[in-house]
Amino acid sequence: MSILTVKNLSHGFGDRAIFEDVSFRLLKGEHIGLIGANGEGKSTFMNIITRKLEPDAGKVEWAKNVRVGYLDQHTALERGMSIRDVLKSAFQYLFDRESEMNQLFGKMGEASPEELEKLLEETGTIQDMLTNNDFYVIDAKVEEIARGLGLEDLGLDKDVEDLSGGQRTKVLLAKLLLEKPDILLLDEPTNYLDEQHIVWLKRYLQEYENAFILISHDIPFLNSVINLIYHMENQELNRYVGDYDNFMEVYEMKKQQLEAAYKKQQQEIAGLKDFVARNKARVSTRNMAMSRQKKLDKMDVIELAKEKPKPEFRFLPSRASGKMVFETNELVIGYDSPLSKQLNLRMERGQKIALTGANGIGKTTLLKSILGENRPIEGNVELGDYLEIGYFEQEDKSGSTNTCIEEVWQTFPHYGQREVRAALAKCGLTTKHIESKVQVLSGGEKAKVRLCKLINKETNLLVLDEPTNHLDVDAKEELKRALKEYKGSILLICHEPEFYQDVVSDVWNCESWTTKLV
Repeated sequence: MSILTVKNLSHGFGDRAIFEDVSFRLLKGEHIGLIGANGEGKSTFMNIITRKLEPDAGKVEWAKNVRVGYLDQHTALERGMSIRDVLKSAFQYLFDRESEMNQLFGKMGEASPEELEKLLEETGTIQDMLTNNDFYVIDAKVEEIARGLGLEDLGLDKDVEDLSGGQRTKVLLAKLLLEKPDILLLDEPTNYLDEQHIVWLKRYLQEYENAFILISHDIPFLNSVINLIYHMENQELNRYVGDYDNFMEVYEMKKQQLEAAYKKQQQEIAGLKDFVARNKARVSTRNMAMSRQKKLDKMDVIELAKEKPKPEFRFLPSRASGKMVFETNELVIGYDSPLSKQLNLRMERGQKIALTGANGIGKTTLLKSILGENRPIEGNVELGDYLEIGYFEQEDKSGSTNTCIEEVWQTFPHYGQREVRAALAKCGLTTKHIESKVQVLSGGEKAKVRLCKLINKETNLLVLDEPTNHLDVDAKEELKRALKEYKGSILLICHEPEFYQDVVSDVWNCESWTTKLV
């Protein structure tokens, strides 16, 4: 039975088409990976099927009484709630039924025998429903999921306002899993999870009996939990059975077959056109030429999709820095309270270091303390000589209303327009992206604009905070290649071992010095 049916869906922004006559069907228990390059419309599709966005044409039909749970990239939390409050709100519909049952109990004292019988029947039905939905073990369920995602260590009574971006995402994900909807919609859920909790989520989704649609550029994670692929490309949505590796095999085979058919047809077209051109004027061969022309006119011409521009990242080197890049002396990082023990760390020229460990233990705070953006609680940081630093923040909080061209031009006012366009195109952005406002781009496209500004600045130290978040497979591979090639020093926060293991020379596990429980 179909849970969700999408028919003849078309949608676009301005003159940029995202989907053209797309259809889709989700059956009970299917585990779907929704894939495609940045900007192909994956998050837009999620917004349309959850009715956050109205399509230009087409129908979205859900089966009756289907409960949908959606974790998108930009969900917010209300201030003033504790982690426990947010997690228990997953069961609000059960608390509402309990209140209704208690009101019925209150009426029983003044009810007639006939009314009492009716009230007892109603309360019994609600009682059964609460029992069947584990209402009386809610606290245990909350603690089980919180433990799996590492929230219990933060303290369930902690105000969500005091959480880091990654911790907030964990809270929203935990709430969603507790709701156990008929269909889970997950948009890049691993972006802010650390390694051990990605492993936990992987196990959870492998055993998940209901349906889900997952957007993820983390291919090992995707491969381990899905059994169907829907691929978005060139305004189309195509279905493939199996995991990502199966999809790539079939996709490449179809691509090669189409290219071979295209070449063969182009040769045939060229031959027919040549025959018509040489023979249409002669009386003796005119009928044959007309016959060939009719064949040409009726031919269903194969068209190859335009190749998407692939990103090309090359970090501009500056002069070499001094031998010592930075040194910390008895450094204690934090805000109102310490996040670390006293740290005596040293980085030398040419080192490439990955900072690992659970979310919320102070990795980003350490970077900001080294860069002088955060004042330490104790101790100090000494930066080396001749440093030219390029900093990629985890999220862009500028809320820019610029177009992509204006955004890059502000950073490099000496560039001509052609140079700005060429720099953005090298990062894998099309003309339509380049001329769009930054705020309407997808998460991956925004990251490419920020990377464009970074790679065109001369640096000898790159400080990168989760640079792979939102990037598609091609962009991630190219970034990895560029970082391996980079001759300067790198300080990197990343939760994907597959990405950083081949890049870095050292791994610093921040859990060894944190004051937080992990």
